[in-house]
Amino acid sequence: MTVPIYPWRQDNTFELAVDGEHFFPKILEAIAQASSTIDIEMYLVESGEATAITVEALLAAVRRGVRVRCLFDDVGCRELVEAEREQLREGGVELRIYNPLRWRRGLRNLHRDHRKILVFDNRLAMTGGFGLSDEFCLPSEDGRTLWHDQMLAITGPVAVDWQALFDRQWQRADGPRKAGPRLGERKERLPPAPSGAHGWARVAHLDSRFSNEVLQALLARIQGAEKRVWLATPYFLPAWRVRRALQQAARRGVDVRLLLCGQIMDHPPVRYAGQRYYSRLLRAGIRIFEYQPRFLHLKSALVDDWVSLGSCNFDHWSLHWNLEANQHVIDLPLSASVQETFEADFARSNEWTLEAWRGLPLSHRLKIRMWGQINRWVTMWFNIKR
Repeated sequence: MTVPIYPWRQDNTFELAVDGEHFFPKILEAIAQASSTIDIEMYLVESGEATAITVEALLAAVRRGVRVRCLFDDVGCRELVEAEREQLREGGVELRIYNPLRWRRGLRNLHRDHRKILVFDNRLAMTGGFGLSDEFCLPSEDGRTLWHDQMLAITGPVAVDWQALFDRQWQRADGPRKAGPRLGERKERLPPAPSGAHGWARVAHLDSRFSNEVLQALLARIQGAEKRVWLATPYFLPAWRVRRALQQAARRGVDVRLLLCGQIMDHPPVRYAGQRYYSRLLRAGIRIFEYQPRFLHLKSALVDDWVSLGSCNFDHWSLHWNLEANQHVIDLPLSASVQETFEADFARSNEWTLEAWRGLPLSHRLKIRMWGQINRWVTMWFNIKR
């Protein structure tokens, strides 16, 4: 099977919006302004106020002659009630569900479409780590969303590649045809980085069985980093190649920082399982920050001035099973914006020191040991490369 490798494209513009109270209105505005097509590929879609508002906006777009297609993952949209699905279909929205769960599919049920892609009129694309739910999109009583995430809007030539990626998956909505994990280790020949400093972008995607270019690009950037590697991810179970590259970068003097979840998260056992790596990372000189105010759901990397932002968690489960997609960018204004968001989040985090980590209570250490061992068993059972 041929997996497309998208090129770097110049003359793009970018707008970063942090948290749903800022990016959800921009999504609704883009829906309202679309004149020909709206394509949405989304993992998490849950019935609620935000989804009801979006459904009405999409139906209004259909009534004015816009073709609307929605591709939702079957696991991610399990909380989308049947009434709203029928409302979309009866209103003229083309709705497909990725890889419907079936007992006879066996391990193929684990392959999920975790991408977050919105394309409007083949000219404006949006991506990030967000989902369509009240937790992501609507502010709570304190004026902020419960989940801390971001959305990148991209206008320019690279939008045609986001459109092509959506179209490709739209035709494969039924899911993978063969069971089992990735078929071999195919190393893609990625296009060389451009020499300019503004407006460059490339769509990077991960097909859980055929392509791993998101990880390949990240590793290449970390290995060539000169000043900084800042990585934000909610589920810290990194592949061993990522851990090794981060440690090597820190030992050669690069500013390596990890922005991770604190105690507020949706899967606490994942946090404990990932914390078993902290001691070795801290000894290598890596700074580890755990975000405190809310559930941190960001998925972004800032390596020198190169930005990667999208759906990929960089954990070995996602890299093994999921369809993912990130926007890679070389653009100094955007890298400055991403730097500001990182710095603001570092200031709202607790930073671990090696001394503090060594003083961890026994009860906490037992949780790390237990969930770490369970994670090892799971990765061994499914033959996931750690």
